[in-house]
Amino acid sequence: MSKKSILITGGTGTFGKAFVNFCLESNVYEKIVIFSRDEYKQHNLKGYLHNKIGVKQTNKRFRFFLGDIRDRERLAVAFKGVDYVIHAAALKHVPFCEYNPGEAIKTNVNGTKNVCDIAIQEEVEKVVVLSTDKAVEPINFYGSTKMLAEKYSIFSNSYSKNDEDSNKKTKISCVRYGNVIGSRGSIVEIFNSMVSKSHFKITDDKMTRFWMDIRDCVEMVQWSIDNMVGGEIVVPKIKASRVVDIAKCVDPRKPIEIIGIRPGEKIHEQLLNRRESERAFGVGKYFIITPESSEWMNINDYYSTHFKPIDRERYFSDDEDIQMEITEIKEIIEAHSS
Repeated sequence: MSKKSILITGGTGTFGKAFVNFCLESNVYEKIVIFSRDEYKQHNLKGYLHNKIGVKQTNKRFRFFLGDIRDRERLAVAFKGVDYVIHAAALKHVPFCEYNPGEAIKTNVNGTKNVCDIAIQEEVEKVVVLSTDKAVEPINFYGSTKMLAEKYSIFSNSYSKNDEDSNKKTKISCVRYGNVIGSRGSIVEIFNSMVSKSHFKITDDKMTRFWMDIRDCVEMVQWSIDNMVGGEIVVPKIKASRVVDIAKCVDPRKPIEIIGIRPGEKIHEQLLNRRESERAFGVGKYFIITPESSEWMNINDYYSTHFKPIDRERYFSDDEDIQMEITEIKEIIEAHSS
């Protein structure tokens, strides 16, 4: 069987670069398409690949498309002949989305709609849409746009073409996770940027956050590609910790200043909403959330036949059973730093 091709929207971002390295190590894909709007980042990524695998191999395995997910025509050109799509492009900065709500809608909602619509039009086999814990019962504008993006992605399966065996031509699923070590703006990166300051600034001393390594995110996305039925949301079984404890692990000697919670900020994040636990199943290292209703293949029957429902009613970052010990936090930070 011939190897597949894959396209990554926002392919020059943190996740995109990590997935490119995974592709180089695993040699799973024959062709990797990088789709993004930043020519400077594309130039840098291409230079990185030239140094790592050489110009000839880069030109053979990689394609670089300048484009914006707001542009349906450009997406249609980029998606032609592509087997799989990972949709990672988004506006992610909470305060900027609050101040520029129209732009957040254009990219996070309309852009995701374009990706799903054009994937179905061009008969892409599988699409994985990257989401966030902030999409769960959102209280800020960024989270609200990602919640809508999730819902549109899942119910786009209703419009996917069926073949004679009633299987969807295009399968679309989501992955949902929290803070990522190694990404811009992650908790650890923020505290590292404060190392030269006289103190750490934290909004609330009770605040907790989920977090995971970028390599685990890549592994989860690839697992989703390999195992998706189409229409599910994949959530990792990950741990969480108090933000204060993370700061102490970065520098235990530095004093902490509590500055007060910011607009649109939660004290605790959650990865399941209050209804999703009713239709969530444990599958290895992940929870699988099935849609409330579907007009396509009965995904709920598939998962209920093969897997057990989860035994937890909530999944918040302050849940006692998932709190990290200080030694665990230190190990992860040190491993990332090295």
